[in-house]
Amino acid sequence: MERTHAKRRAVRGGFTLIEVLLVIAIIALLAAFVVPSFINVQSGAEKSITESLVSSGGPVSSALELYRINVGTYPEELRELVEPPEDEDKAARWRGPYITNLDDLKDAWGRDLNYRFPGEVNESRYDLWSNGPDGDEGTDDDIGNWTQEER
Repeated sequence: MERTHAKRRAVRGGFTLIEVLLVIAIIALLAAFVVPSFINVQSGAEKSITESLVSSGGPVSSALELYRINVGTYPEELRELVEPPEDEDKAARWRGPYITNLDDLKDAWGRDLNYRFPGEVNESRYDLWSNGPDGDEGTDDDIGNWTQEER
């Protein structure tokens, strides 16, 4: 009698089709809840990275302020943070590069930051912004060095 019991145990060595399908269903159900959460987290992280990049005190803002201290005015375009300006008088006072390379002047979505001096929103300084997740300028998701109320 002990032999037949041992045989039954030895024969049943794998999983049944129903057990496998049940495990797959559970994994699919968990994935349906978890994947959207990761997408939202990534989207929030990209916004946060870009906000810190363009904000006052951020790396680009600090480079712009250092440029202004050395040259006496803000640059006409962001490229002047990496390369000397064409104006000989400004180039003589330029102590850059203030940013390592032009790729540091991209938002979290890989698009170039927008810059305007003098600014339209920040009239006494400069405007620095990203077109945001949708990539279209002038929409509500733009991220700039101003508050929504100032816009």
